[in-house]
Amino acid sequence: MEQIKPNKQKAIMLARRQLAELVCDAVNLEGINYTLPEVQTLLDGVTVGGHRITDQQITLNQAYAWKTLFKWVEENQFEVNMKKVCALHKIAAKEEALDWGQFRSGNVTIAGTDYMPPPPALLPMRFEKMVEDAQALSDIQDKAIHFFLTMARCQFFYDVNKRMGRFVMNGYLLSHGYPAINLPAKRQLEFNQLMLAFYDNGKQQQMNEFLRSCQDKRIMKIMEET
Repeated sequence: MEQIKPNKQKAIMLARRQLAELVCDAVNLEGINYTLPEVQTLLDGVTVGGHRITDQQITLNQAYAWKTLFKWVEENQFEVNMKKVCALHKIAAKEEALDWGQFRSGNVTIAGTDYMPPPPALLPMRFEKMVEDAQALSDIQDKAIHFFLTMARCQFFYDVNKRMGRFVMNGYLLSHGYPAINLPAKRQLEFNQLMLAFYDNGKQQQMNEFLRSCQDKRIMKIMEET
């Protein structure tokens, strides 16, 4: 992103215009089959038939979390700390996770891998190390992606970990004037395969390259305009 001049106002504007797409891809990655027009209708305040109430709630939670994130970034209130992340999880995971708004209090597993996330007693320390390690990186996008990947691998919450990681990644990007990275649902298989390898070995390079490749070229072009 060296060619892009940071522009927070423009980055947030573009992300706001992309809200329905961001929400639609996120919920489809979780197996909730809303179409883009259905998500747009739901965000307009009109209930869409043929979907479970729980799926509707998860979709609306995703939208509320994005809107909260936009507000924080615009008001320079976004920070990568435990208090802020838990406050966002309280919105994003409401009625979905076993607990929402706080780190998990028990152990969890990740389907498809033998890797075990750290026990709950170590989570605060792992969070602080994540922030410390990010500070050692010079590239904004590398830092943002590091937040997503570390949050996904540590599983700080009982559920909604990858979505939370993407919120933190994008909050960091937007707050520094760079465009959000959306993960298209059509690339789900590739994403899942790479994430399983990442869970096992903890090496971020392949996932970093994959997430960079998800950057919308249309948005990048608009950001490059003077």
